[in-house]
Amino acid sequence: MSDDRYLTFALCKGRLASKTLELLEQIGITCEEMKDKNSRKLIFVNEELKLRFFLSKGPDVPTYVEYGAADIGVVGRDTILEENRNVFEVLDLGFGKCRMCVCGPGRAAELLLHHERIRVASKYPNIAKDYFYNKKHQTVDIIKLNGSVELGPLVELSDVIVDIVETGSTLKENGLQVLEEICPLSARMIVNPVSMQMETERIKSLVNDIRKKLERA
Repeated sequence: MSDDRYLTFALCKGRLASKTLELLEQIGITCEEMKDKNSRKLIFVNEELKLRFFLSKGPDVPTYVEYGAADIGVVGRDTILEENRNVFEVLDLGFGKCRMCVCGPGRAAELLLHHERIRVASKYPNIAKDYFYNKKHQTVDIIKLNGSVELGPLVELSDVIVDIVETGSTLKENGLQVLEEICPLSARMIVNPVSMQMETERIKSLVNDIRKKLERA
């Protein structure tokens, strides 16, 4: 590839973007433009290192990376699993740790044991479907919600929910608990497959630098 090509990063807005930029700074990659909180720019550039950055909503990050609008993305593993895009997951960045779990009132544990047909509410219908159909071999009705999924069992919309659990305090406050753990989650770095071939050296070097930094931390 020519030396004047920019490597483009898509970062998930919010905490993950801040943590990613902190990590990149530690290996000598900065983008001063992004520190200007009043900037209305959508794309931020480091001319010296030939890098571009933009922020997007989590679910869009794998889409930008799959289609090559971004070479590299940083997003939670929950989003990678739910979106199921054609991207390479190259690095666990170790922050944003939490778990994807099946949760509900204590009495619902019985329903999970006997493979009964139950209703499952989730913001993550694909993850829920994969878990119940392919791992538990249990037939369920999946209801997609966008807001507070904890409401599902409370208003008898669903028997259980599939959701991200960090501390579990919201569950406790609403009389719910973790019934089964589906998988651990954290922020991951993903790469476009074509970029991986065309920019192998630059991307491998970047990934190795970050990996070494994480190992020393």
